[in-house]
Amino acid sequence: MNDVTQVNKDKLIADFKMVVADAEEILRVTAGQAGEKMADLREKAQARLADAKFKLAEAEAILVDKAKAAGRAADDYVHDNPWRAVGIAAGVGLVVGLLIGRR
Repeated sequence: MNDVTQVNKDKLIADFKMVVADAEEILRVTAGQAGEKMADLREKAQARLADAKFKLAEAEAILVDKAKAAGRAADDYVHDNPWRAVGIAAGVGLVVGLLIGRR
């Protein structure tokens, strides 16, 4: 995993932790009171949740793009090396068959 992906993952986790912390604070505050402080906390929690959802959508889009690129690369490899691909598939099938047969 590259450094950018790890930083984005860590930032996303930190954002979700902040959302949870804000929600917990809202629950503590609403136990006995409401008013301006409650409205501020709700607004802050909603903003952080919206930001976290946006970042999660971005991460999902990146993941989908990488999966599509991997699929295209595999497709290109199979088209360029059909007999090698058949051999690899047969080898994997043999290994899986052996593993299943052991149970």
